Amino acid sequence: QVRLVESGGGLVQPGGSLRLSCTASGIIFSNYVMGWYRQAPGKQRQMVASITTGSSTNYVDSVKGRFTISRDNAKNMVYLQMDSLNAEDTAVYYCNAFRYTYYPIRVDYWGQGTQVTVSS
Repeated sequence: QVRLVESGGGLVQPGGSLRLSCTASGIIFSNYVMGWYRQAPGKQRQMVASITTGSSTNYVDSVKGRFTISRDNAKNMVYLQMDSLNAEDTAVYYCNAFRYTYYPIRVDYWGQGTQVTVSS
């Protein structure tokens, strides 16, 4: 069975930092693109950051320069370092893994989410 388990969320003051972690099991981790998504109250789920099997990264404009995604294939883990947090970053953050079966068909797996709250 495939499992993605997030950790590291919590309450932080504006300007602060958090590091999210996601541990994957049940997949050949190195074959998957990994990503972080978030969903704030009343808003659509949004892709925040992704990292390919070749470690190329992509970020939504609003987090560029503040967030860093990385992966450790030896540990089956992906991370999201979040710096200079602001209230607009408040959301549930989800770990995602996907690969293509036959292009453009893809299979996606999701974690349960971890809450990030930025508030003073």
